Amino acid sequence: MEYYFGIKHLHLSLVALSGVLFLLRGILMLKQSAALQMKTLKIAPHIVDTCLLIAGVSLAVLSGLKPSETPWIMAKLIALVVYIALGTIAIKRGKTYPIRATAFVAALCTFGYMIAVAITKSPIPWA
Repeated sequence: MEYYFGIKHLHLSLVALSGVLFLLRGILMLKQSAALQMKTLKIAPHIVDTCLLIAGVSLAVLSGLKPSETPWIMAKLIALVVYIALGTIAIKRGKTYPIRATAFVAALCTFGYMIAVAITKSPIPWA
């Protein structure tokens, strides 16, 4: 547990960085900017998100939290899969602009949901 608070701080910092990078890429997608094709903007989010996942798993292991026994962790994991799918549609796989824009907004909502779940430790944070 001696590393818990350092890993938690790293995790929270990576959440913020991941969100900012996704927001930036989404705005560039909405503007149909060629900057979206920059190598840095294609690689950095994957590195940040991989580190974020490792930090999150590390926190769960250090805390002894198992998704099968902790509903809010399971909710975050399911939301993460939804977020990744929506983000992929928004940034690269959506066939039309309206589909991409809708997926982007839905992904941002899912990101917000994951943050709310983490804060409240409840799979239904608005209840």
